[in-house]
Formats: sequence, C-alpha cells, structure tokens
Amino acid sequence: MNASLPVRHLLLAIAVVAVWGSNFVVIKLALGHLPPLLFAALRFTLAALPAVFLLPRPAVTWSNLAAYGLLIGVGQFGVLYLAMDGHISPGLASLVIQLQVFFTIGLAMYFAGERLRRAQYVALLLAGGGIGIIILHTDGSTTLLGLALTLLAGLCWAGGNMVARQAGRINMLAYVVWSSLFAIPVLAALSLLTEGWPAISAGLRAADVQTWLAVAWQAWGNTLFGYAAWGWLLARHPAATITPMALLVPLFGMGSAALWLNEDMPAWKLGAATLVISGLALNLLWPQLREWLRARGSAGTD
Repeated sequence: MNASLPVRHLLLAIAVVAVWGSNFVVIKLALGHLPPLLFAALRFTLAALPAVFLLPRPAVTWSNLAAYGLLIGVGQFGVLYLAMDGHISPGLASLVIQLQVFFTIGLAMYFAGERLRRAQYVALLLAGGGIGIIILHTDGSTTLLGLALTLLAGLCWAGGNMVARQAGRINMLAYVVWSSLFAIPVLAALSLLTEGWPAISAGLRAADVQTWLAVAWQAWGNTLFGYAAWGWLLARHPAATITPMALLVPLFGMGSAALWLNEDMPAWKLGAATLVISGLALNLLWPQLREWLRARGSAGTD
C-alpha cells in the first residue's frame, strides 16, 4: 500500500468528509418540516431499502447487527436529530459530536483494559476546554440540553464503534445497511409514541421536494456513498493516511452552516473549535508525530 494519496483518491476523501460535514446543514433543513424521530426512521428506511436486497448479510451475529443498528440509528442519529431540533446549531453539533473519539477511548479503557497515553490526556484537556467555552456561551441557538443530547449522541456513536470492532473485518457498507433494519421499527415506534400521529401526518404533508432530497441525501449520500467510498479508500491505503482526513468534518460542518444558514461564527465559537479540533488532531496524529520526532533525534545523533 502506498502512503501517499493519488490526486483522484485525495479528492474522493475530501468529497466524503465534505458530505459528512455539510450533512448537518441538510439535517437542519429537513427538520424544518419533519419531526426528528420520523426523519430518522425515514433516513434509515431509505438506507436499508433496496440495498439490503443487493448486499449479502455480513458474517456477524444478529445480536451484533441489532446492537449496532440501535446504537447508531436510535442512539446516535435519533438523539442528534432531537438535539438539532431547536437545541443546538448545526455548526456546533458537527463539532461537539466528534468527541465520540474520546468516548470510544473511554469505553475501550473500561471494557478492554486499554490505557490512556500521556498525549491523550493532553488531547482530552484541549477538547474539554473547547466544550467548556461552549457551555459558557450557550444562547438561544445552543442550549445546555442541546449540548447534553449531542454528547449523548457521541457516546452512542462510540458504543457503536465498540460493537463494530467486535464484528471484525467486514464490509462496512453492508453492515450499516443490514443493521439499519433494527433501527427502523424502534424509531418508527418512538416517533408514534412521542411525536404522535398528528405531527407525523402534518410533517409528511408539509414535506416538499427539498425535504425529501434532504432525507435521500442522508440515506444515500451520507450513508451509502460515504461508507462505500471511505471503505474503498481504507482498502487501498493505510488507515494512518486516510483517517486524519476526518478532522476536516467539523470544518466543513461549521463552514457550510455559516455559508448556507448564516450561522454566526464569533471568536468564542472559533476558539472552541480550535481547541476541540486540536485535541482530536493530537490524539489521532501523535503516533506519527512521535515516530517523526524519534527519527529526527536518531538522525541528530549520527
């Protein structure tokens, strides 16, 4: 495998993170008409159908598929949609949910006995400082409830990561598609119980072409294209080459929110983003940076 990315592969990776980042603006547009849990149910229905008839079921247990589907479908996206339904701005949501990285590390420490490296302590402090700034500046567009729900969505995402890790080396696209089958009935039932048929009916009647395009973008662009392209890149390049590109997701998220939704980007929000992204970058890139520093130290002693 080649450590450097050909231009076409680099552009594909940028396209994926651009889709994942701008996805938060798309969510906000759809929530203008659809109740959040109904929106999530529709999104996973389109992600599963008709792809489930075209992709073979991954060689994992049904319980593993169910756990992933519930954690990602209901826990991550269902809760995220609830948060973004008037409780947190799209730009900040795209940033805060990335803390799933540290939740994943915490779960790995608890369940697998992994240890936190010194650099990860620093990374966690940086990201925590960014969240602290957001807490101090909650306003009408972002509330403590929205922040808490987005962090809960990140925790569920981390739980899904742990479940996927137990599944081993699998076709991730097929895994996401088949696991979606378990999210659909739960999201539909929760929507009916908590949002009610009148709100569901009104949302479906109010949904216009833009709304349905947003649902389709969530299902086919964010899920099918995103996972298929990302998996294709990971199959051809080292993870250390591809994975750092994910750091661009909150940049695209905040940039698209400012461009398309006129979300304000005051100094405190940019400062919080800098701290969180710096923490994520340190956690992700520290192994390569450490090897580079060791190589320079060895060269200096020759």
